[in-house]
Amino acid sequence: MSETYLNFAFIITVLQAAIRMSTPLIWATMGGIFSEKAGVLSIGMEGILLVGAFGGFIGAFYTGNLLLGVLIAMLAGGITAAIYGYLTVKIGGSQAVVGTALVLFAAGITGFLYRAIFGVSSNLTNVGMFSDLKIPVLSRIPYIGSILFEQNVLVYLGFMVVLITWFTLYRTAWGLEIRSIGEHPEAADTVGLNVNLYRNICVLISGLLGGIGGAYLSLANANTFVEMMSAEKGYMAFAIIILGKYNPLGALLGCLLFGFADALQLRLQASGINIPFQFLLMLPYVLTLGVTASAGRAEKPAALARPYKKN
Repeated sequence: MSETYLNFAFIITVLQAAIRMSTPLIWATMGGIFSEKAGVLSIGMEGILLVGAFGGFIGAFYTGNLLLGVLIAMLAGGITAAIYGYLTVKIGGSQAVVGTALVLFAAGITGFLYRAIFGVSSNLTNVGMFSDLKIPVLSRIPYIGSILFEQNVLVYLGFMVVLITWFTLYRTAWGLEIRSIGEHPEAADTVGLNVNLYRNICVLISGLLGGIGGAYLSLANANTFVEMMSAEKGYMAFAIIILGKYNPLGALLGCLLFGFADALQLRLQASGINIPFQFLLMLPYVLTLGVTASAGRAEKPAALARPYKKN
């Protein structure tokens, strides 16, 4: 390999990008973990990311405020998740089928609305974009300072959400109740827990967090909306949850792994390396599949994807 790909500046650039590339996955996986710990598949996360990206873009475009754009993205993600929760938790529809249908609907409706509002043009409509926020003192730490502490606010919040998710699920009574519903809803019901209410709340949380992940795509990773810009990240988040064994900290490592692979393939393409770009595009998925296959079996919540009907 050429010295270009081994020099320190190249490595630092890849690691900086890896943090950014992993951020939408972090938001999506944390939301998905809440949902799946309660027994509801997060297979519709791809659609939630997409409507979040569109909602964030539209919100920022019409209000001129990025934070309002994020709030509107959360609203869009929450509404999408609420629909999913109603059809699966309340009515008892197949979570896999409804989730897949939701993704297809999100792809269609966001593309239709974008074209209806902005027309069909090769020129993309742009909005503002979250800028990097340097953390005083910490950003000056040699090497790691520029990697970890020169990111935008959604990156910092994403890492905080990982800790909040872990603490909530494993160190609070509410988290214990969520996990008990995902493992044995009948037993949870007998002690007075409203199983379907808990599940709907967790699905709603997944939509709110996934909506922020979508907003990151259109307001931090880019400054516009592009049809299908979620680019299978929702499906990857679904796989990362399994890779991380349904634990927020394990899922964080999976997100960073995928983010690193994605950043590496992009930087290698930009450097002009003599490898067909199609092979480089495969790198994140091949790496993630390889790690998932070698990680061993993950113990999923016992009642995952199983509707609950109170007797």
